Order: sequence, then structure tokens, then C-alpha cells
Amino acid sequence: MNKISIVGAGLVGEAAAQVIAREELCRELMLIDVQGDLAQGKALDVWQAAVEAGSDTWVYGGASAELLQDSELVVITAGVPRKPGQSRQAVLSTNLPILDGIMQDVNRHAPAAMVLVVSNPVDVLTYRAWGISGLSRNRVFGQAGVLDTARMKCFIAEETGFSVRDISALVLGGHGDSMVPLMRYCAVASVPLSHFLSQQQIARIVERTRQGGGEILGLKKQASACDAPGVAIAKMVDAIVNGRNRILPVVAILEGEYGRTDIAMGVPCVLAAEGVTRVVELALDAQEQVMFDHSADQVARDIEEMRAL
Repeated sequence: MNKISIVGAGLVGEAAAQVIAREELCRELMLIDVQGDLAQGKALDVWQAAVEAGSDTWVYGGASAELLQDSELVVITAGVPRKPGQSRQAVLSTNLPILDGIMQDVNRHAPAAMVLVVSNPVDVLTYRAWGISGLSRNRVFGQAGVLDTARMKCFIAEETGFSVRDISALVLGGHGDSMVPLMRYCAVASVPLSHFLSQQQIARIVERTRQGGGEILGLKKQASACDAPGVAIAKMVDAIVNGRNRILPVVAILEGEYGRTDIAMGVPCVLAAEGVTRVVELALDAQEQVMFDHSADQVARDIEEMRAL
């Protein structure tokens, strides 16, 4: 890919830029923020670190929306982070106008770019970005499940003692307390997780995964997670840039899949050069369906709240 822009030079945007530049996932990387000097300084720092890794990716920063020009992919991380004890939905009224302004800039300067939304609440803001963009649903999507799955794999490794290289996991639903970790699809070297762990241990992993972001926020106090979200973003960017046809959990616009329409939800998708090329629809058992419906209903309520703002 020739050019990628990250809008939001906070800790998450910077962390994503570090990996994208180091891995040479594009020829030119823009870091854009209302604090132009900050974005410029971080861009120089990222660039110089990438050079030492042998990368030829050029990294620039600034405040001007014109820096978006000719971007093929725009990653949106801008917005206020939540505070300890605050839900992701609580920052909607602040982050919604920020997202709207960014999407207007994208439409003006890079109307054909794919858009990857990371800002919270990610399900609602992905839906909003898609509506503003006028693009097909394969070109506007969000990041949540890749991060949530990484957290769950971490907790499974800690509980079992096995290498994360052998652990597979999957999380569906909204990015928040109502997310749906699908433990039936979790395995260690293709052996079901239930072979190694009790139901009590599995339930503990599920709850810790749901509270994973809040746990970090509560411990750090002054900042939320940044490194793991940055790596999760880069993983999705890699799948797109290299056309890998990877099955990853993506916040996607649903058009009847899982019995839902007019909503953005975390579901497994095929991510390739064209963006989301397919939503993978899994057969859920009765309990999983109840949890998924609960999560979807919550996201639908959040979208209605967004429309009222």
C-alpha cells in the first residue's frame, strides 16, 4: 500500500504507527492530530525508530486535513479516552462530533480510502462512519475483536501454562461488558479448552476478558491500554495490505447475518485487500445466541442514542 493515515496521535495511534512503520506496511505513513506539533514530533520519533529496524517507510505528521490526500487506508484513533469506572458508551457525546469532523475530511481529501475505526464506542462510531462515508460496507469497519481475542489468549495461556502459539480463541458481539467470548471455539493445539480447564476457570477467563480494558485502565489510572490496541490495528492493516484473506473478528456492518441488519457488530470476517470480503456466519448454540442477542440489543440501543444526539 502506498499511503496510510492515522488520525489521532495519542498513545494508541502512536503505538499503531510504530508497528506499521517498522513492518513496512506502506510506503508513506501520516500521523494527523489537532495538536500538529505533537503529531510531527511523534512522527519523527516513529520514523527514526523504523529506520533503525531497516524500514523504508516515510513517516510524517501534522494537523492539516490535507495530509489525508491520496490515502488508501485511514485509521481513526482520535477521541477522548474513558476514565476509570467509565463505560465506553459514556464518551459517545464527546467522540461523536470528533468522528463526524474526521469523516468529512476523509470524504473531502480521500473519498476512496478504506476506513478502520478504533475510537470508542467503536461499534457505534463504525456505524456512523459508514453512514457518512457513502462507501460499501466492505470498506468501513472497526477494530475490537482482534484486541479482545488477544486478551483472552493471554488469560488462557496464564491459566493453562501453554504457549500462546497453540491457543486459538474468538470473541463476538459489542466491544464492552456484553461481548461474547465463544469458549466452544477456543482450543489449545486443536484440543478443546474444556479438556484442560474447569467450567469455573473458563468462566473466570470470560469475565476477565470482558473487563480486560477496564482492568488496565484501573491499574494505570492516567491512561488506558495502548500497546495491545496498536498491535491489533497493525494486524488488521497487515491482512489488508498483503491481501492475506485472514479470518479475524471485525466490527462489520451486518446485512442479515446473525439475524441482524442496520447495525455494526463484532463478527468473524475475511479481511483482504478489498477490506471485508465476507462475514463468516457461525452456528450459535442456544446460550451463545442469547448472549449475542443481548449484546446486539445493547449496540442497537447505543445507535439509537447516537441518533438522538
